[in-house]
Amino acid sequence: MSGEIEIARLDALRQLDLLDTPPSEAFDRITRMAAQIFGLPIAAVSLTDQDRQWFKSRVGISHNFIPRDRAPCAQVAEETASLVVPDLLSDPCYRNSHLGQSGVRFYAGVPLVTREGFGLGALCVLGHEPRQASSSEMASLADLASMVMAQIELQHAFGRVDPLSGMPNRNQFLEDLEDLARDRPAVKDHQVVLVDLATPEQLSAAARVLGSSHVDAMVKHAARRIRAHLGTDGKAYHVSMTQFALLMPAAAQKQGRASWFNGLLCALAAATPSSVAVTTVIGVAPFVLGQEASSEALRRAHNAVEDARSSKREVSFYSATLDLARRRRFTLLEDFPLALASEGQLRLVYQPRVDLASRRCAGAEALLRWTHPTLGEVSPGEFIPLIEHTALSRHMTEWVIDAALVQLSAWRAEGLNTQLSANVMAPNLLEADFAVRVAALLERHDLPASCLELEITEGSILENTEQVLETLAALDRIGIRLAIDDFGTGYSSLSYLRRLPAQVTKIDRSFMQDLVDDDKAKSLVVAVISLSHGLGYRVVAEGVETAEQEAILRCAACDEAQGYFFARPLAPAEFAAWCSGRQDV
Repeated sequence: MSGEIEIARLDALRQLDLLDTPPSEAFDRITRMAAQIFGLPIAAVSLTDQDRQWFKSRVGISHNFIPRDRAPCAQVAEETASLVVPDLLSDPCYRNSHLGQSGVRFYAGVPLVTREGFGLGALCVLGHEPRQASSSEMASLADLASMVMAQIELQHAFGRVDPLSGMPNRNQFLEDLEDLARDRPAVKDHQVVLVDLATPEQLSAAARVLGSSHVDAMVKHAARRIRAHLGTDGKAYHVSMTQFALLMPAAAQKQGRASWFNGLLCALAAATPSSVAVTTVIGVAPFVLGQEASSEALRRAHNAVEDARSSKREVSFYSATLDLARRRRFTLLEDFPLALASEGQLRLVYQPRVDLASRRCAGAEALLRWTHPTLGEVSPGEFIPLIEHTALSRHMTEWVIDAALVQLSAWRAEGLNTQLSANVMAPNLLEADFAVRVAALLERHDLPASCLELEITEGSILENTEQVLETLAALDRIGIRLAIDDFGTGYSSLSYLRRLPAQVTKIDRSFMQDLVDDDKAKSLVVAVISLSHGLGYRVVAEGVETAEQEAILRCAACDEAQGYFFARPLAPAEFAAWCSGRQDV
C-alpha cells in the first residue's frame, strides 16, 4: 500500500472516532454471531491502526490489541479482500506472527470497507485447530461485516459527527468531557485548544467571490491537517462552521508549546487555497475535569480566540480578568432594559452651566446615572458606550429626555425657569421619527421647545451626513436648540459646520487641561472660540476646574462654562438651591 493511500486510510479510520472507545453491545452481538456460525471460540471486530490491530469488539480474547506487523487483519484491511488461512503454522507469512505464536491455527477475515473504499480492518474468526471455511460460512461472515459497517455508519452519523469534516461535533465534545470527568476524575489538568479558521467577514467575502464549495474545501483540508498534526496527543472536534476544538492534557504541550502551535498554524496555512484570504487564530483555555460545566471549557476557549483577534495575535491564552470584564459588559447590556422599566435604578443629575459675563446660572446638562441592584453605581463612561450602538439607544435617549422634561415641569411649578440640555447619540439621529417623538414629549409635558437643548457629537454628524442633517433640520424647525458636543475632538469639516442648524458649540474638557500653562493650548482655545463666534455659535467650555481657567475663558469672550469649579452634577433639589444662590452673584 502506498504512503499516500495509507495516510488517507488512517485519516478515514480516525474520522470515525472508534479507536479506544468503550465496548458496545451492538458490535458484540455481531461478533458472537460470527463465532457461533463458525463454531469457533474466538471472533473480533479488528481495526487496523498505524502500528496495531485494535479490537472494537472481541470474543475469546483477553487483550485489547495485538501488533499490526504480520497480522492477517492488516492484510485484509490493506487489500480490502477476504482472507482465509487454514493453518497459520503452515503459512510462511504468519507462522511467526503474534497469532501463530499464541496458539491460533485457523483464521478467516472479511474486510470492513467504507463507502470511499478504505479498509478499516476486518471481522474475523479464529480457531486453535486447522480447518477450512465453506463458501456459505464466508458469505455469512461477509453479511455480518456489512452489518458492522452499517452500525459504524449509524453511530457516526447519529447527531454526533459533522458531515463536512467527518469529525465529532460539538454535541460529542460536550458529552466526551462529561465522560472524562466521570471515568478519569484523577486526571485534573486539561486544556481546550480552539482553532478558528477565519472571521465571518472573511468567510462571507470568500463565499461571494468563490462560492460556498471553496469554503467547504478549505474546512475539509483544515480538518485533515488538524488530525495529522494532533496525532495521538489528543482528540479533535468540529464545533462550528470554521472552528475546531482540540482536547488534550495540558501537560502534552508544556514543552515546546509555542513551536507546536506554530507548526499547526503553518500546516493550516498550507491547507488553505491561496485564493482565500483568511486569518487563522488559536485560543487556549485550561479547565479542571468535573469542577466546571463542559460548555464552560468551550466558552473560555472562544473568549481566548476573540482575545487573539482583538489583539492581532495568532495565539491567545484565556484570561480570567478579560473574561470577567466581558461578562460584566454582558450583564449590563442584559439588565439595562429592566433598569428602564423599573423605579429607582436610573436617575438624572444636573451639572450647572454658568454665564461667564453675569456669572449666573444659564441652565444645566442632564446626566444619566445608574444604580444597579447588585453591582451598585455603574459609571456612565462604562454603560453608555455599550448601549450606544444597540437598539436600546432609542429607549435610553427617550427616557433621558422624558425625565428631564418631567423635572423641568416640576421646577417651573416651583418658579425656577431654566433650560436643560441632554445628550443625543449617533443612532438617534438616524431614526426617521426622532424629531416627531421629541416634539410629542414636549407637548405631553406642555413645555416650549426653547427650554430643551440637544447635544450631538462631531462624530455623529459625519456619519450618514445627509440623513443626520435632515433630522437636525426637523429639530430646528420645532425650535429646539442644538449644541455640538466635544467640539474640536472629532474630524469636523468646516463645510459641514456651515450647514448645521446648531446654535451652540461645547469645547471639550481635554482642551482645559493645559490651558493655563501651555501657550499653544491657550491659543488653540482662543481660536476655537473665535471660529465658533464667526459661525454664529454660542460657546460653552466644559471641564473648567480652576479660577485661572475661568479667567482665561472670560478674557477670550467664551459665553458659558461648566465644571467642578462651579459645581459637580447635582440632585434636583441641590440644583434648585444652587441656582437660587447664584441669583445675587
